[in-house]
This record gives sequence, structure tokens and C-alpha cells, in this order.
Amino acid sequence: MSLAPKNILAICGSTREVSANLQIIRALEAIAGKAWKLTLYKGLTELPYFNQDVGNEQAPQSVKDFRNAIEGADGVLICTPEYVFSLPGILKNALEWTVSTTVFSDKPAALITASSSGEKAHESLVLVMKTLGVKTSEEACLHIPGVKAKLDAEGRVNSDLLNKQLQQLVDAFNKL
Repeated sequence: MSLAPKNILAICGSTREVSANLQIIRALEAIAGKAWKLTLYKGLTELPYFNQDVGNEQAPQSVKDFRNAIEGADGVLICTPEYVFSLPGILKNALEWTVSTTVFSDKPAALITASSSGEKAHESLVLVMKTLGVKTSEEACLHIPGVKAKLDAEGRVNSDLLNKQLQQLVDAFNKL
């Protein structure tokens, strides 16, 4: 008897059509194989600027759709670059739309920062997501500095160490 695949919502913090972060998400999807049914959230650019004066019932449909996607997932994977020593504004904006909800409460989450440096953004990502109440572990969080040097021209991971780290992350995420 085989287990049904986990429905994983992947959120890429980069809006670039071909980004290193998207390539890392695809590598994780391949490693997870049939254990995951991965859905890439593509609506970050459709979310309006966060406004605390807008109540949950009055939230724009794009915000409701984002929250519903999180709520309907068995787990969330976030992979983001670092912009000016922080999270990309578009990702932070999206996460802010969830603050007044419980959509992330006890939601299994894998958190990855893949950038040139990424240390400050990774600290911020982990802090924000723990504040939102996700369930994660040290093993389900990964900081990948110098990510572009670890991908070949086709976007495949060319680092044995990174492949091992990605496998460990998938294993840890599956246990959450």
C-alpha cells in the first residue's frame, strides 16, 4: 500500500522567469519524486500592498486565493533569494497578508535561502515563518550561499554536497 503524495505549495521569492531559486525548487521536486505533488504558487505579483486596515472578509480575491492555497497544502516550501540583505519585498508582502490568519499555524515548512550571500535573508525568513507559527526544524531549513556556482548552464545542481543537503532537507520535511 503506497501513501498518497503530500500536496506541497512551493513559493519562490524570485519573480525572475528562470531563477536559481526556481531551479532549486525543481531539483527538490525531482528528489522528492512521488512523495510530493508540488504546486508552484505563481501569484506573488498579483497581491496588492499589504494594508492592515483591510479586514480578512474585505481582503482582495488574490489575497484570499493565496491564503486558501496555503491552507489547502499539506506543507509549504519557500525558496528565496536575498535582496539588499533582506527578503525580497514581494515575498515579505505576501507573508504579511497572512499575519491576521492561522493559515501557517502548525503547517510543515521547508525554508531555503539561495543567493550570493543570503545569510541575513535566511535569518529573517526563519524568524518570520516561526513567528507565523510554522512547524519546521533545523534540518528542514537550508542556507545556500553562492547558489549560481552550484548550478550548471541548464540549471541542474552540479554540487555533490548540495545534492546531499537537498536530499536531507526533503527527508526532514517529509517527517514534519
